[in-house]
Amino acid sequence: MIRKLLIFAAMALAAGSVRAADQPVFADHFVDATLRIDYNHTGAADEEIVSLDRLYREDVWSGGRARPVDDMDLGRYEARLYDDASGDLLWSRGFDSYFGEWRTTGPAAEGVRRTYHETVRAPFPKHPVEFALLVRGKDGKLGEVFRTPIDPASWEIRTEPRPADVIVVEAAVHGDPRGRVDVAILGEGYTADDEAKFRADVIRFAETLLGREPFASLRENFNIWGMMKPSQQGGCDEPSRGVHRNTALGCTFDSLGSERYLLTEDNRAIRDVAACVPYDVLSIMVNHVRYGGGGIYNLFNVFTSDNQWSDYVFVHEFGHGFAGLADEYYSSSTAYTDFYSRDVEPGERNITALKPDGRPKWDDLLPEGAAVPSEWPKAEYDAMDAEYQQRRGEINDRIGKLMRGGAPADEVAAAKAEGEELSLTHQREMDAWLANTGLLGQIGVYEGAGYCSEGMYRAEPDCIMFSKGLKPFCAACRRGIREVAARYVD
Repeated sequence: MIRKLLIFAAMALAAGSVRAADQPVFADHFVDATLRIDYNHTGAADEEIVSLDRLYREDVWSGGRARPVDDMDLGRYEARLYDDASGDLLWSRGFDSYFGEWRTTGPAAEGVRRTYHETVRAPFPKHPVEFALLVRGKDGKLGEVFRTPIDPASWEIRTEPRPADVIVVEAAVHGDPRGRVDVAILGEGYTADDEAKFRADVIRFAETLLGREPFASLRENFNIWGMMKPSQQGGCDEPSRGVHRNTALGCTFDSLGSERYLLTEDNRAIRDVAACVPYDVLSIMVNHVRYGGGGIYNLFNVFTSDNQWSDYVFVHEFGHGFAGLADEYYSSSTAYTDFYSRDVEPGERNITALKPDGRPKWDDLLPEGAAVPSEWPKAEYDAMDAEYQQRRGEINDRIGKLMRGGAPADEVAAAKAEGEELSLTHQREMDAWLANTGLLGQIGVYEGAGYCSEGMYRAEPDCIMFSKGLKPFCAACRRGIREVAARYVD
């Protein structure tokens, strides 16, 4: 095992040194500012149209400088800047997008078109560049879908003042944003009267994140700010429950048709607020008691502030938004259809299709002689969880009908309490069942991951990316998080 780890480390160092040698010198091509590129992303499952919207110059480039060109191969999309004169690649970044999720849904497969407003943030170039967007095909390879020239001297690049009504909180700031991971937590559904609550919530969640490994060991490499633009009303939209609110950032449950999926399509609103501080990672904290959230790699992650699972949801969704980690669960309903292909190895560091050689990407972490795949009582787990999912769905449907029908408040409250109690009781039972397997903490290759019951595998039986609760990240997740964090620390 030691020899295997030494060989792996030597290979990683050799590969890293080659990439570092090929990297452009940041100061030769960029200034210390941010180029914000807003565009519209339109289409369905089999079509994709991109059109430029606006360009902005914002203060300070907080991203890493040592590796301008992304070498992690994460995300279904990649943004690139090419030197206009030489054609050399100067900067790139992998990411996922709201549109990219939309195109995996049933309606998109039927040809229904949607448009999403999106943003790429890049270092501000010294000289004219070409901006390109690339998308991964079904074979996992990148292909270009859009390209346009950008002149940094153009009068069309906006330099708008920051919003005057945004409250900024330094929740956990450890130094210069250059060379650190800078996290912006935006408050949604907080009214002007909720300012004290917002300040307390931001500090609480900052400590929740930095108190968990591997973030605790990396604490000094993180800055966390909170920003709050007061909303006219508290909470957020819950369309399937007949609830609509006038809020600053437009967050809504029922995103992509999934009742607990909480996102926003008001991209410009969140970017304008976030511009008040340097940031690499964007989180949205919704002032609400309901369970729900969402996270999209290098886009944003969303969570609610006051549910019994809020701490867990924040850290889980941060794993998506910051490190590009995959969901490891596979039994809950989602809006997606065939989100992962079993024939292509996913880029996410915590799941594997065992491609191309039948070994997982965390092969070096496996115990000597470990079976691939690993045995675990999956059929028993599936039966237990299927019963819960059915009961959960029935309760959620009943809550929606009660609220849309104007039922008495105490009847609605009782149904919501029943749902929360079911969630807590079930998770306690599943945690005890997993503990009784004797497999917790054992690194292996366990079938069931990435919304796929078969043909996709995770590294440990349980993980914060697999089931509810403020539990540890698995070994594959921890390594993936450290790998991404290293790209920001020069």
